[in-house]
Amino acid sequence: MRDYIIDANVLMSIIISGKAIYKPLLDYYNFIMPEFGLVEIDKYRNLIFEKSKMQPNELITYSYSVFSSITILPNYVMDDEIMKTAIELVKDVDIKDVSYVSLTMQLDLVLLTRDKSLIEGVRKRKFKKIMHFDEFLRNV
Repeated sequence: MRDYIIDANVLMSIIISGKAIYKPLLDYYNFIMPEFGLVEIDKYRNLIFEKSKMQPNELITYSYSVFSSITILPNYVMDDEIMKTAIELVKDVDIKDVSYVSLTMQLDLVLLTRDKSLIEGVRKRKFKKIMHFDEFLRNV
């Protein structure tokens, strides 16, 4: 089994899609997300319902299935020193992504995202443990 950090845009795309193809991935891989991801998901809840082609009750049931396979880590597990380093990496890109990058560094995993500006921004600063989610899907 392989562990990955995911950000909210990856999780939202999985939920919006409603595709059964994600179930084996969710069963095989351990996707981890910081608590902040829930804040972002909740912020875009209306968009999730609008973009999904599922009926609301189907979307909720599918969401239960997806969330049962995601590990959410609370903020208190974040190391303050690593968080400071992560802030330096993302401050000129998007400070909202600091918890994802920090958790990636702390657990020494790869961050999966669909945020191209985040990928480009942190790679310019020599942070390599980040991958576009579509690239991950092509390689599994």
